[in-house]
Amino acid sequence: MLADALGRPLRFRITAGQAHDITAASDLLEDQQTEAVLADKAYDSNALRDKIAQMEAQAVIPSKRNRKLLIPHDTELYKQRNRIERCFGRLKHFRRFATRYDRRSIHFLGFIHLAAAIIWLR
Repeated sequence: MLADALGRPLRFRITAGQAHDITAASDLLEDQQTEAVLADKAYDSNALRDKIAQMEAQAVIPSKRNRKLLIPHDTELYKQRNRIERCFGRLKHFRRFATRYDRRSIHFLGFIHLAAAIIWLR
């Protein structure tokens, strides 16, 4: 999921359960304009950092522990990353989202859009 600076959902991508979230990150950032992209250590990859650099944005992603050359990040700006966590928390107030009752992903995606619209109105 991609969220704005206020923690409101912008874009979604449903991936397979065994797929890592970073596989959808590049597609979610397509055609976006921003000053900085905040993500956790799981999104630390050279390909994603290159994509963010092409967007002329700052990558605020801490380096993984196994990276040979640690890449510094803005720790003050990184503190704002909790807003995406708050966004997920607000979405999980909808029981249907938290437990994923829907068998088909198209139905689940439709409900995510409905829940996101409700969050935007609050």
